[in-house]
Amino acid sequence: MFGFIIRRGLGAALILFAVSAVTFFLFFALPSDPARLSCGKTCTPEILATIRHNLGVDRPLPDQYWQFLHGIVAGRHYGATWCAAPCLGYSFVNQQPVTATLADRFPATLSLAVGASVLILSIGVGLGVIAALRRGQKLDKRLTAVALVGSSMQVYFVGIVARYLLVDEADLLPQPGYTPITGDPGKWFGGMILPWLTLAVVTAATYVRFTRSSMIEAESQEYVRTARAQGLPPRAVHLRYAWRGAMTLVLTQFGLDLGVFLGSAVITETTFNIHGIAQLAVSSVTNLDLPMITGTVLVAAAFIVLCNAAVDLCYAFIDPRVRL
Repeated sequence: MFGFIIRRGLGAALILFAVSAVTFFLFFALPSDPARLSCGKTCTPEILATIRHNLGVDRPLPDQYWQFLHGIVAGRHYGATWCAAPCLGYSFVNQQPVTATLADRFPATLSLAVGASVLILSIGVGLGVIAALRRGQKLDKRLTAVALVGSSMQVYFVGIVARYLLVDEADLLPQPGYTPITGDPGKWFGGMILPWLTLAVVTAATYVRFTRSSMIEAESQEYVRTARAQGLPPRAVHLRYAWRGAMTLVLTQFGLDLGVFLGSAVITETTFNIHGIAQLAVSSVTNLDLPMITGTVLVAAAFIVLCNAAVDLCYAFIDPRVRL
């Protein structure tokens, strides 16, 4: 098990290194000049040269990348400003380190991802197991139909309709938005419940279908038939053997979805006006803030890679054959 963790960790580190290299060279090899974009209308050649030196863009591109990696590990200076590790660059639009801006936006994105994930897994997996156990019955057909309808919906449509009906008209829920949980837990929960429910309605439908099909497939496996032939109670057969074997596909999808929620849930954050990392990426593209774009891309990639690495570890725990 320890060897499997080491191998998977090294693989994740290599992927992140490749993503950082590709992202950095693609953005900073572009003909646009970050120093000129931050120089303003009263720019002079002397001011431009100073800004280029402070941002480190007056060096060769490989040297810039080396300094970028050094900043991630040990921090670096941008003129008179110290950017502590892990330093992902310095935004010439916000005039502050990229890491500081990301850290300020991350709690909103984390709240959205964690709360939605709990609802999605609870509803999707639970209803999928029920549908599999009632295979061919009316309840199974109804749940399958609801899942198909839900998976056909889009977040922006469901979010706008739910906001109009539940918030504006019926006044059953407070206005959606993010409030720090440390400041007001009640307002934090009230502002996030509608985004959570919207994501659960749209995404949990996929988990209903995945769980149902995986459970039905697992029920036909030899180890499940053997457990049933040994006289184990049906509950033990379903939950201890069939359900455990069916979770691999569900975990795969959940790892991808959680990475998306944490790094690139642009539509969700825009629909509910949640100032998270994904919305920061959109504004960075609008402002041509290349260091911020690079930072958000790397953070989103890191979330997806780490979530998938965690899924692989869960695989090894559920099915020991994966460790080989």
